[in-house]
Amino acid sequence: MALATGSAFAADLPSRKEAPVYLPPPPLWSGFYGGLNIGGGWDANGGQSGASAYYDPSIPFAAPSPAGSNLFFLPNGNALGSAVGGGAQVGYNFQFNQFVLGVETDFQGTSISSSGNNAPLTLYQSPLSPNYLTPVGALTGSNVDLSWFGTVRGRVGYLITPTLLIYGTAGFAYGQVDAWGFSNTSTGWTAGGGVEWMFAPHWSAKAEYLYVDLSSNGGANSGWNVGYNFQPQINVVRAGVNYHFNWGAPAPVVAKY
Repeated sequence: MALATGSAFAADLPSRKEAPVYLPPPPLWSGFYGGLNIGGGWDANGGQSGASAYYDPSIPFAAPSPAGSNLFFLPNGNALGSAVGGGAQVGYNFQFNQFVLGVETDFQGTSISSSGNNAPLTLYQSPLSPNYLTPVGALTGSNVDLSWFGTVRGRVGYLITPTLLIYGTAGFAYGQVDAWGFSNTSTGWTAGGGVEWMFAPHWSAKAEYLYVDLSSNGGANSGWNVGYNFQPQINVVRAGVNYHFNWGAPAPVVAKY
């Protein structure tokens, strides 16, 4: 009887269980993000990005013709200099298993320029007449600048670890070129790759390389707003920091025993 009573009393006592173990969720790459970057760029066109202005002296200066405008911007062998640039990026990732797909757009301010002060003047045959082109003294010898550029790119990445992503990227590029008092927006393409590390919840750091080619405006070499003017191809290396909003992320998992 006493034994039965003791068993019933023990059953009424509160049971002692270990506290649940909190397991933080793995880094979530899916969702929107935004951040800042800084880096540098330099010429990737073997000195063909610099140009001097020429015209055909037998035809009125800058006059239109069936073959194009009588104003030509032709390579002079000057390379773009290297310069620092910086900007911002926003994007969206979708993670499934160890793969991350995404889209990103960025906008960069730069101080990349090329000086034509010591440019060798090459003889070019005029496409408008049998004459040779003549340098335009008022325009030749000035700086050409890439004031800013931007890209819209797709990204495909693979997670080496839950916190370390390597990726390739490619897409559309555009930028403003200023030269000889003229401005023009050139378009083209870009491709590259990088690595991104999720070093804290919501925060990642990245290092990235891009090749940017703004030469898709054609190859007519004629006129500032008619075809080719100044077609920079540049290498870009930059580092950046992103904040991941992780909208719609699942709640943390709590292990139960």
